[in-house]
Amino acid sequence: MKEIKLDKNTMIVSETDEKGRIIYANSDFCTIAGYEKNELIGQHHNLVRHSDMPKAAFKDLWNTVQGGKIWKGIVKNKTKNGNFYWVNATAYPSIDANGKKRFISVRVKPTDSEVHAAIELYKKLA
Repeated sequence: MKEIKLDKNTMIVSETDEKGRIIYANSDFCTIAGYEKNELIGQHHNLVRHSDMPKAAFKDLWNTVQGGKIWKGIVKNKTKNGNFYWVNATAYPSIDANGKKRFISVRVKPTDSEVHAAIELYKKLA
């Protein structure tokens, strides 16, 4: 497994429905994760969840956005071929034109110190 380092200009954007299924994925998401857009649409967002990530982190994320608040954190994701990448993620709730709940996530390159702090924190949560 090798780490894919995001470029400072990379911005990964996705949108999910209220159940966490992907309804939108931008080209940076597809490129970094190694999936075609049609392979992501309709899949649950945990498709890219890395096994090193503690369940508590995602429980906190889900509870936060379900409660109408913005969640921020450092996340380790996996690619289609088994590699991994770290992101500085911001997830927030939204409502579509039909009044349905949606969740939008924007991910950018984290700093080395953010990744190191996350690794230490996740060891305690695991």
